[in-house]
Amino acid sequence: MSRTLRYGIVGAGMMGHEHIRNLELLPGAEVVAIADPHSESRWWAQQIASGPLREYSDVREIVEDPEIDALVVATPNHTHRQVLERIFDSDKAVLCEKPLCTTIEDARWVADRARQHAGVFWVGMEYRYMAPITRLVADVHAGRIGALRMLAIREHRYPFLPKVDDWNRFNRNTGGTFVEKCCHFFDLMRLVVQDEPTRVFASAGQDVNHLEEAYDGKTPDILDNGFVTVDFRHGARAMLDLCMFAEASENEQELVATGELGKIQASMPDGRIVTGIRQPHKVESETLTIDPDVLSAGAHFGSTFVAHQNFRRAVIERRPAAVTADDGLRAVAMGTAAEISASTGRVVDVEEILDASPADLAALLRD
Repeated sequence: MSRTLRYGIVGAGMMGHEHIRNLELLPGAEVVAIADPHSESRWWAQQIASGPLREYSDVREIVEDPEIDALVVATPNHTHRQVLERIFDSDKAVLCEKPLCTTIEDARWVADRARQHAGVFWVGMEYRYMAPITRLVADVHAGRIGALRMLAIREHRYPFLPKVDDWNRFNRNTGGTFVEKCCHFFDLMRLVVQDEPTRVFASAGQDVNHLEEAYDGKTPDILDNGFVTVDFRHGARAMLDLCMFAEASENEQELVATGELGKIQASMPDGRIVTGIRQPHKVESETLTIDPDVLSAGAHFGSTFVAHQNFRRAVIERRPAAVTADDGLRAVAMGTAAEISASTGRVVDVEEILDASPADLAALLRD
C-alpha cells in the first residue's frame, strides 16, 4: 500500500461532508469517491471536495473500486448492517460511524464479522479525540486524582438537525436518543473508568422538541432530555445529563472525573481543563488550543481530524483499531439499556442486554 491512503465515502450527508473536509486536511489521505443513492447529496459532496470525485449510487459499486483502500461509512444508522454486509466481502479498511448499529442483534452480527475482517475495522467514536477529553483521560489513567470514583458527563445542546428523509426523528431508525446520540458518552464512560458497566438506570422524556412535527401522519418519538446513571463492576459510577433544548449554554459538553485525591474537569468548546487537588489544596486551569482549520472542518471540536490521523496510522502501519467493533457493540448495549430503563422505570442489567434476542428485548419493554 502506498503512503497515500485513498478513501471512499459511503453516505454523502452531513457527517459524510465532515469526513471529506477533515480528510482533505490530512497529509497522506485522498478522498477519491462517494456513494449515495441521493443525487442531491452527491452533488453537495462534490461542492465540498477540492477535486472531482467518482460517484456511485450503490455501495456495491464503490466496494468494487480497486483504487480505494479505505471506506468511511456515514449512512443513516439503521442501514449500517446492510452496508457492511457488502463491505465485509472486501479487504478494505473501514471506519464506521457511530452508533455501530441501532439494534443489539445487528451490532452483535457486525462485531462478529469485524473480528474476521481482513482490514482494519474502526468505529467513529470521535469524542474520544476531543483534546480536553483526551487530556482528562490521560490524567485520570496516570493516577493524578487517585482512584476514580465518579464520572459525570453533561451535554446541553441544540435539537437533532434535519436529515435526509427525516430518518433521525424516529426510534425505529436511530435506536433511540440514548443509542444514536449518547453512544459517544457510554463509550467515554468505559474508556475513562477502564471497567465494564453492570447496571443502568434512566429517567428521561420527550418534553420540548419535535412535538409539533408530523411525518406521514406520525409524530417523532425521540427523547430530548434525561439522566442516566451507570454502575461499574468494581464500584465506580457514572452519570449522563442530556438536554437537547439547551443551546443557550456556555459549553456544549462538560466532563468531571472525581477521585479520592481530587477532580479533573474538561469542557468544550472553550477547551478548558480544570484540575483540583484536595491536599494540599490547589486548583489549576488551562485552556487548550486547536488548529483553526481543523476546528472549522467539523462540529466535533477537531476530533474527527484526530480520529482520522489515528485510523490512517493504524491502516498504514497495520496496527489494531483503537476503537473496535466490540467497543461499538457495548456502547449500543448501554444505550439500549438506558432506553429500556427510561421506558419501564426499572434498573436494567447490561449483560442481559448483550445476550438478548429481539424477543427478549421486546419482553423487557413489556415488563
